[in-house]
Amino acid sequence: MIIYSVTVKIDLSKHDEWLMWMKNVHIDEVIATGKFEKYKFHRILAEDESDGITYNVQYYAKTMADYFEYRDQFAPKLQRKGKDHFKDNFVAFRTLLKEVE
Repeated sequence: MIIYSVTVKIDLSKHDEWLMWMKNVHIDEVIATGKFEKYKFHRILAEDESDGITYNVQYYAKTMADYFEYRDQFAPKLQRKGKDHFKDNFVAFRTLLKEVE
């Protein structure tokens, strides 16, 4: 299993709007690409959230080919939607993981 992990720190001023967008729009759009079987959405616990709240979404793909197809065919458009809507109110980083059995 390949895990595409996206960690986002969202500014407090946009937090509620962003969270609703993630739950009701963005994650569904990523899953609708057909390249991931499931996802897990987590809030990262931190003592100091004065400059934002951090979340992690893990999308699960069967193969590297599925991930690469997502990255090349779908990710730029979906990422642009978030950037256009939330501008400089978040930072994100992405990590690719392989499940160890």
